[in-house]
Amino acid sequence: MTFKTIEWKGTRVRILDQRKLPQKVQYIDCLNANDVAQAVRGMAIRGAPAIGVAAAMGVALTAKRTQSIRPEIFHQNMKKVCQQMIQTRPTAVNLFWAVDRMMKVLDEVYTIGVGEVRNRLEQEAIRICEEDVESNRKIGENGKVLIQDGDGILTHCNAGALATAGYGTALGVIRAAWAEGKRFQVFVDETRPLLQGARLTAWELSQEKIPFTLLTDNMAGWVMKKGEVNLVLVGADRIARNGDTANKIGTYILAVLSKWHKIPFYVAAPTSTVDLKIASGLEMPIEERDHREVTSFQGITIAPRKTKVFNPAFDVTPQSLVKAIITEKGILRKPFGRSLRRITS
Repeated sequence: MTFKTIEWKGTRVRILDQRKLPQKVQYIDCLNANDVAQAVRGMAIRGAPAIGVAAAMGVALTAKRTQSIRPEIFHQNMKKVCQQMIQTRPTAVNLFWAVDRMMKVLDEVYTIGVGEVRNRLEQEAIRICEEDVESNRKIGENGKVLIQDGDGILTHCNAGALATAGYGTALGVIRAAWAEGKRFQVFVDETRPLLQGARLTAWELSQEKIPFTLLTDNMAGWVMKKGEVNLVLVGADRIARNGDTANKIGTYILAVLSKWHKIPFYVAAPTSTVDLKIASGLEMPIEERDHREVTSFQGITIAPRKTKVFNPAFDVTPQSLVKAIITEKGILRKPFGRSLRRITS
């Protein structure tokens, strides 16, 4: 890949500003936790694994800039930063998972001191980033067996290198199959209202020279009806212990359509996306975003003034509609409750 979604630069965190794609490749240098939190909240960086990495790096960056050497003051200040990070976006569990890992390191400050904890927080953030890339590559290797020559693969939103620390989850499976020599066609849902499919997935596939066709979201059913789709492959932002999956709004529609047309529906995600604390999708917090994402496009108003808007960022696909979940530890089959507990224990 010719780009990096996020990089640790020692005194700053460099983030590829995804709001500018595909017109411009532009990076943001985050100098403190506030900058990182703003980038996450403002969707300069998005995708569950990627924002988990960003949060960890934001915590590590603040630790390096915090002057106090008194463990109790350092710990108190850093806890506030951790809290700031987990408040940026509520649905993607990778964010909470990464911050929890940083908190466990932070809690060691009373035994090993501020200086050593600073170093370990930096090391942990870099480790989280490196582990994510490695997990994505394993997801790709595990999942590529599901793709055959001549297949039509439908994707939704962006679950590629842009949504992770590198390589991608659902798009990583596609990338691995292509690298193996399989040849197929990808159908890319545009993914309203922020067009992550049209802007980001299409851009990534064009970088890799993997053939794709862009669809508006309401065309997917008809393409399935015409027999051009052999499988649907999506990422995830949170997976409950029964296998219910939260992903970008519009995913549930595709799962229902897949069931009707007897097309397998696959979810690709690292184990850090699994949340065994919640029993089902009914317990998942669903982020609702600003109405202007729906009522305007690139600064131009496209709806009447004072239009009432419902703008959830995610929906939940019930496990009954999911054929399998592709993880770095293998392809999980039903019953998901048992297989998810096995790989996370």
